[in-house]
Formats: sequence, C-alpha cells, structure tokens
Amino acid sequence: MKNRNSSEVKKERFSNDVNIKNRQATFQYELLDKFVAGMVLKGTEIKSIREGKVNLQDGHCYFNNGELFVKGINITPYDQGTHYNHEAARERKLLLKRTELRRLETKSEEKGLTMVPLRLFINDRGYAKLEIALARGKKVHDKRQTIKERDVKRELNRIKIR
Repeated sequence: MKNRNSSEVKKERFSNDVNIKNRQATFQYELLDKFVAGMVLKGTEIKSIREGKVNLQDGHCYFNNGELFVKGINITPYDQGTHYNHEAARERKLLLKRTELRRLETKSEEKGLTMVPLRLFINDRGYAKLEIALARGKKVHDKRQTIKERDVKRELNRIKIR
C-alpha cells in the first residue's frame, strides 16, 4: 500500500470533473430552449458540489424583481464545515446576461412553460455552472410515447449485440 500525503487525498476527494444531471427533467418535460447560468454560492457549497453531493430533482427557477433564482436544489452540507456551513435547500441566485434574462422572463410568463435545472457542472475555469431549460410539461400520453421509444431502442441494441 502506497504512502499518500494529504494533498494527494484532497485531489481525489475534490473533483473538477463534476457533471450532475437531472434525468427526470427530460422525462417530465419537453425541453424548448437551454441556457447556461452561473450560480452565487458560499464556500462550503462549492466544496460539496466538488464532492458530487447535489440533488437537482425538485429544482425549479423563478423570477423575483428581474433576477433569476433557483429553488429546490439540495446541496448537502459540507462534512467538515463549521458553524458557517450552508443551508442545504436555500434559494440561489443565477447569473445570466441581461438579454438572456429578458428573453427568459417573457417566455416564462407564457402559460404552461417553466424553467428547470438540467445539469450542474464545473467549467474549465473552475466555476460551478447550472444548465437550465425552458420547458413545457409532458402529458401522460407523451410520457408513454417516451417509454415506448426507449424500450424499442433497448431491444434494437440487444439484437445488435447478439
């Protein structure tokens, strides 16, 4: 067994290859338009994100005074955090260009459209980014169609493998 110093262990625990996906979003919603937004985070939040301890399932975006916020994303509190540790399910401000914000705000006011988080990743500069999508909820028959297409694709892959 190799003797490791503490800096090598930290490199394994904190990863820059974070790519957390919300797989339910593509099943629940029809995605119309995608945007990549920065996030306003606290220090312990970015450490938890680098460890991959994030849940995007219940997240949604909304506007408040012309600013875009995301709610329902659960970033697990950092294990070695002190009393300055973050709240797990707090609202976080999203950072987009003003033109993108205006376009999203006008589209989100249309009936039946919502904004959902798709993917949380760390870009090449080390910043946490959230990919959001303007989406329309699928009806039950649309979901059945998605399930049917997935099953057909799975069967075709099985036939090709044999």
